[in-house]
Amino acid sequence: MADSNKVLSLLGLAKKAGKLSGGEFMTEKCVKEGRSQLVIVAEDASNNTKKNFHDMCTFYEVPIIELGSKEELGKWTGTEMRASLSVNDPGFASSIVKKYDSFREMEE
Repeated sequence: MADSNKVLSLLGLAKKAGKLSGGEFMTEKCVKEGRSQLVIVAEDASNNTKKNFHDMCTFYEVPIIELGSKEELGKWTGTEMRASLSVNDPGFASSIVKKYDSFREMEE
């Protein structure tokens, strides 16, 4: 869990820097406007939400990962529960993906 916190803590930094959008409507808007560099969907989001974002991200060629719970995403971004987030900065997106990949490797 400590390693997933490293990934989640980057979300807080991105939020403070103004490079993160939260909530399903804003995430979808950022993807469709071409601002999103990475989409994060909560692991406990509904199957419909996950499918919608996976399909959308495939179409718009935006990387997508499933990480944490809705509560955790909300906690680390200083908001209430969030099912989805859009990282709107290439630097933050790259850092999050790198930490996420190393976290997943450690789990296996």
